[in-house]
Amino acid sequence: MVDMVFKADRIDWEVTENVLEALILEAELIKKHQPHYNTREKDDKSFNYVCITKEFLPKVLIVRGRNVQHRGFNRVYGPYTSGSQLREAVKIIRKIFPFLDEKSKNYLEFYKQINLAPDLADRKMYLQNIRNIKLFFSGKKKQILKNLQREMKSYAKNQEFEKAGEIKRQIFALQHINDIALLKENGFADLPFRIESYDIAHMSGKNMVGVMTVVENGEAARSEYKKFSARGGSAFDGKTVFGNSKADDTKALAEILERRLAHKEWSYPDLIVVDGGIAQINAVKAILSRATLDIPVVSVVKDERHKPKAILGAAEFAEKYKREILLGNSEAHRFAIAYHKKMRAKNFLK
Repeated sequence: MVDMVFKADRIDWEVTENVLEALILEAELIKKHQPHYNTREKDDKSFNYVCITKEFLPKVLIVRGRNVQHRGFNRVYGPYTSGSQLREAVKIIRKIFPFLDEKSKNYLEFYKQINLAPDLADRKMYLQNIRNIKLFFSGKKKQILKNLQREMKSYAKNQEFEKAGEIKRQIFALQHINDIALLKENGFADLPFRIESYDIAHMSGKNMVGVMTVVENGEAARSEYKKFSARGGSAFDGKTVFGNSKADDTKALAEILERRLAHKEWSYPDLIVVDGGIAQINAVKAILSRATLDIPVVSVVKDERHKPKAILGAAEFAEKYKREILLGNSEAHRFAIAYHKKMRAKNFLK
């Protein structure tokens, strides 16, 4: 790096509207100029690329350079020298233009809940998203905005107001890109934000189990998931917040949380997520108060089909971390059901 400074005879720079666009511009310039000091420490095969597949419904993937040439892609963008920054960038873009990736097959319903997956019944609009993603990674945001304005007017003229509203959302999001996560990846923001989600599973009160899942920096940290078998050892009186209904569930939740908080060696969460309503929030707050801990709590309320319909509790966190909250809650439900089935089968064989 010192050698580069001594050899340079001038410095040029280009101003971008945000960090995300700067990241994309950097990749374009590296690809164009192949600068020695950007590539000498790393082989091109270790860089990351954004690749768009050749499919009826194209997927958007992050692929290592060593694997790009072995697969036939429709478009390839990069190289990106920081994998973590690229992943954060793709998350931001996906919130604006939902797309499919390699995980969509197994997580499609969850992705739809948090607006990261498109309406697959409308291939035309999905292909518009893909086209705009291509333009974005080519540094052509102004062209995207022109296209979106034209599409919004067309949908409104045809009285397709729901689609026009979606385009309006995309325009606003594109003009107000929140890329603080990219600053975080550069070390300019706070430490990782940890969300712990809890859920209880049982069948008519039998084989009751509880789980804890963890989401950090928007990603599921599966190595930190924990399982608990409810022992009925909590001193918490669920009736004080729940009446007589579901008191066992509340007591089990309280017990699990008490046992978790006893592990001082585990990092405390910045936010706790539970399944249920105000009563569950109050139960958790009672345990936290007893432990003299000040941790915000939210709950995910489900509809009759067990789909999330609202997030209650700490409003500022519910709004800011909606995607992460729903991810943690979904993971907790999945993890709890799987553990309950395993315990039920084990006890059945006894």
